[in-house]
Amino acid sequence: MFITTETTNLSVKARFFRGFSDPSRLKILESLRAGELTVGAIVEKTGLSQSNVSNHLSCLRDCGLVAAEQRGKFVAYTLSDPRVSELLTLAETLLADVARGVYECTRYSVEERSDE
Repeated sequence: MFITTETTNLSVKARFFRGFSDPSRLKILESLRAGELTVGAIVEKTGLSQSNVSNHLSCLRDCGLVAAEQRGKFVAYTLSDPRVSELLTLAETLLADVARGVYECTRYSVEERSDE
């Protein structure tokens, strides 16, 4: 099998969207839409555990969706680019039109995780 640029691009796009596919990561991204937050503030806004938030923030930073800046003894997290928020808004508007199909789709399963 030959690996083409198209195959590589599709693979990278799929990895990009995985950052948005986990409910915990999505909660964190949604909470950051209002502006910068510390881990403690994200925990408070999302109801996720501190270790869960920290692990997902690490993933989101590695993927380039979240940026971090040291502020004294705390780290402030923000969305890395305004287009991340725009993409979330676009997803909301698209979902408003296709929600029934997504909800009824048997090929997608949303598993609730016990660590939320």
